[in-house]
Amino acid sequence: MDEAFFVQLAASAAAVGVLVAVAAWAKIARPAGPLDEHKARLLLADEFPGRAIDAVWVASDGAGALAKSGGLALVICRVGDGFAARQIPWAQAVCATFKNGRLSIDLSDIAAPRAVIALPAWPPKSFNGDLAA
Repeated sequence: MDEAFFVQLAASAAAVGVLVAVAAWAKIARPAGPLDEHKARLLLADEFPGRAIDAVWVASDGAGALAKSGGLALVICRVGDGFAARQIPWAQAVCATFKNGRLSIDLSDIAAPRAVIALPAWPPKSFNGDLAA
């Protein structure tokens, strides 16, 4: 092994160190924290600007949320390190499968095929509005 090999090895190690430092500084690949109602409303406002939110139900584990906006259900579910937001008809959300404290909503999307939201009950008893839209 000659001197050029060790120079190249040192330069490669330094470059990898710089990339790791930049990733740590930029907070890349850090999972998003659990949702609360405030974070869910901010995400919904960002993803669906101009939509009036009638009610929001946040998963008990913070991994998702469901909101009613007129005749639509706005769904937030954890995908990878972040969240995906989708809109579906409200009737589809009301008719979704609820078993063992988990609401399973078929989103029919290849990027986020199913949203599973942990809720105490579904349809919610706390909603005073019309569940049938």
